[in-house]
Amino acid sequence: MKALTKEVQASITPEKAINILQEGNKRFVQNKNANRDLLEQVSQTSSGQYPFATILGCIDSRVPLEVVFDQGIGDIFSARVAGNIANEDILGSMEFACKLAGTKAIVVLGHTSCGAVKGACDDAKLGNLTTLLSKIRPAVEAVSEPGNSAERNSGNLEFVDNVAEKNVELTIQNIRQNSPVLKEMEDKGEIVIKGAMYNIESGEVTFL
Repeated sequence: MKALTKEVQASITPEKAINILQEGNKRFVQNKNANRDLLEQVSQTSSGQYPFATILGCIDSRVPLEVVFDQGIGDIFSARVAGNIANEDILGSMEFACKLAGTKAIVVLGHTSCGAVKGACDDAKLGNLTTLLSKIRPAVEAVSEPGNSAERNSGNLEFVDNVAEKNVELTIQNIRQNSPVLKEMEDKGEIVIKGAMYNIESGEVTFL
């Protein structure tokens, strides 16, 4: 499998970009990864890159983005930060990826048993992490169940995963509200912005 060219990138619609990611994750789960020569792709992309998607994921070591979507060198832009939040640096990176480099889809990928989300659920405090977790707290507050405060913590994995999914939803809202560039591109049908959740037990990605 060869690296993407400018012509191939241009031919990929936003919907097709999501389909490619879905098909790649299906191959990953089935352990039927595409046959690609990564060193050959290094050579092919040395003069330019034409990725088709931008993925905002968590730094969690169990969720390597190219691996779980079975993509090669030059296929996707990978933005990773604990809790897959979108600050102005991430937004700027995604604006570059879509407006200047031509990617057709943005995927915000949360995952089950997320440590950052657990920290936000417990209102953990630790140096600069405190500020980061405060950006996930709105998702904690937006999940109404369970009502019992004793069950609204990292020990309740169902609650943690519901918060992680809500955090994906709120991150997408943040992207649309705080990046007029990306919002305009989405409104024009030039890109699609989608949320998804990765299951750390099965390796499966579910699009929301």
